[in-house]
Amino acid sequence: MTPRVALSIAGSDSGGGAGIQADMRTFAALGVFGTMAVTCVTAQNTTEVRAVHVVPPGMVAEQVAAVLDDLPVAAAKTGMLGTEAMVKQVAALAERLPVLVVDPVLVASSGAALTDGSTLGAYRTELFPLATVVTPNLLEAAALLEEDLRSLGDARRAARRLGELAPVVVVKGGHLDDPERSVDVVWDGSDLWEIDRPRVRTRNTHGSGCSFSAAIAANLALGLGVRAALEQANSFVHAALAGGAGWHLGAGPGPLDHFGWKEDV
Repeated sequence: MTPRVALSIAGSDSGGGAGIQADMRTFAALGVFGTMAVTCVTAQNTTEVRAVHVVPPGMVAEQVAAVLDDLPVAAAKTGMLGTEAMVKQVAALAERLPVLVVDPVLVASSGAALTDGSTLGAYRTELFPLATVVTPNLLEAAALLEEDLRSLGDARRAARRLGELAPVVVVKGGHLDDPERSVDVVWDGSDLWEIDRPRVRTRNTHGSGCSFSAAIAANLALGLGVRAALEQANSFVHAALAGGAGWHLGAGPGPLDHFGWKEDV
């Protein structure tokens, strides 16, 4: 059987843990053929980002067009876009994308901002209204809403408020102030609901957000409804976190076990 096709529009991680690399592993693990448009090239490892080279937005558009002109893309996702011009370029391409999952990579895990106010504004006004699903973590939701968010109650309010900008919003629970539980809060335009799991005790979380949004896109490409796509994506990432929990790859937060290697290594 010919596989379904998904497209990642995101940055490259030279350390292999996040970005395009995590997206391609996620697509493959879920049985979807992955294609890509690289928005930036980074020099990074598990401890630091040393350099970032942004690809010209016109070249990103050329990559996307080359894929769409030849391959039947069923769903797409975005990762690190980085600049206002890049966000606007992706928004201009969105009408050719049947399904679009937007992972607004705005804040590093350290809390450092990865973009500026004009880019945040472009996400809010240009790209979010065109998305199928938007997946900010709590720090990114805080940046988008210009508020301090910490608790589950904060996440619930944020999901509803961001739901004024996008059809479906998932505020991811990895940064909640609960050491025992990780709760993803979902606003689907009519209902607020949650995906609640025990927190995996690991420092190896690099690429978890990328993998989650890629898994949603893969599941939507496979024909699942939005709720099932979100729930199965959450299950996939939870298993990948658990599988790689004991890995020692690099001196910093390491990658996830996308392929279920836990029993083999």
